[in-house]
Amino acid sequence: METLGTFKDVEAAARAVDSLIKAGIGEETITSLTSVPYPDGVIVKTGRRTWFRWVSAVGGVLGACAGFALAAGTSYMYPVQTGDKPIIAYFPTGIITYELTMLFAILGAIIGMFMEMRLPPWRERVYDPAIGEGTIGISVSTTRDHLGRAEEIMQDAGALRITREDML
Repeated sequence: METLGTFKDVEAAARAVDSLIKAGIGEETITSLTSVPYPDGVIVKTGRRTWFRWVSAVGGVLGACAGFALAAGTSYMYPVQTGDKPIIAYFPTGIITYELTMLFAILGAIIGMFMEMRLPPWRERVYDPAIGEGTIGISVSTTRDHLGRAEEIMQDAGALRITREDML
């Protein structure tokens, strides 16, 4: 179950998060939703590991392998003997390898970006349109028995509105 409280300012939202943590609700179940990009730790300390750079690096390595295989494989499969020069030319192979490395690294970065943003959403999440107008949302995903306590804490901290998952 998930519940969402909307707050007018950062101080009230941070106060609600601190109260939720002190009440025993796990910090990993609390998420902030804002239209303003606050740094990590201002409202909720996620401490979440990111896969973004690893996906980009793996894309680059796969691109380098694909580029080398394409350039060297084509030269090897269709050999054109010109004088005493090698069949697999270094500079053209290097250029193709570089280009495919960059292409795959960029595609990996785009895939990593979508993974970080959790797109596409696999399930419907609680959302309040007021978040797009400047309010701050604090979402709590917890069991049904802790949900009432979380709503009560957010209301005491100054929540403007509380939306529950079963209200969708």
